[in-house]
Amino acid sequence: MRILGVVDLRSGRAVHALGGVRNRYQPVATCAGVQIDGDPLALATTYRDALGVQELYVADIDAISGEEPQDRIVDDLLALGLPLWLDSGVSTWQRAQEVINRGIARVVVGLETLPSFEALDVICITVGGQRVVFSLDMRNGSPILAPGSALRSSGTTPAALAARAAKAGVGAIIALDLARVGLGGGVDLKLIRAVRKAAPDVMLLAGGGVRGEEDLPPLSEAGADAILAATMLHQASPQR
Repeated sequence: MRILGVVDLRSGRAVHALGGVRNRYQPVATCAGVQIDGDPLALATTYRDALGVQELYVADIDAISGEEPQDRIVDDLLALGLPLWLDSGVSTWQRAQEVINRGIARVVVGLETLPSFEALDVICITVGGQRVVFSLDMRNGSPILAPGSALRSSGTTPAALAARAAKAGVGAIIALDLARVGLGGGVDLKLIRAVRKAAPDVMLLAGGGVRGEEDLPPLSEAGADAILAATMLHQASPQR
């Protein structure tokens, strides 16, 4: 099971996501026994050096919320030499191309900021679908749609959304329920199974609620290829 270490950025700090209520996120205090104090580089370095994490998933919450992207911090994280997946509210091919040109391994296009699947089609054509990740953003099992999204007039079940993203040519899909993030309640295995059935040939990542290694076998059986991990890593013991 591939594990991507999550770095959630808000106002220049690495924050601990809890339940998807972003204005309540607090700076990460420690990770694997190392003092972090909200330092994004310290968190990513601890993932790499103390826990052996080989890939990063960075969510620029400012950019997702429509504010200025935290590009300088992202560049600093890129300098660590780990493949980096970036979710920064990308909704156009122009912004996707800018992200890829900066050396990002994969650009994440989130459902909550996607205006239409036609926009996703163009993004995949422009930068290459294998470098595009569709984040199926959910809250308590319901898809989160952008205000005014054209998706409101089409099928919006998780399975239908995943199938349409796969048709666009994305290289990976993240099944992410924000209401479960950081609360240790476990991942929605029913959601993982539904997405895997709808998109059988696309890499599938699970996010939101992964508690520890005990969750990995059932996630694998449900069809997940990889996970996004934050709390699980923060509470882990360093590798010997």
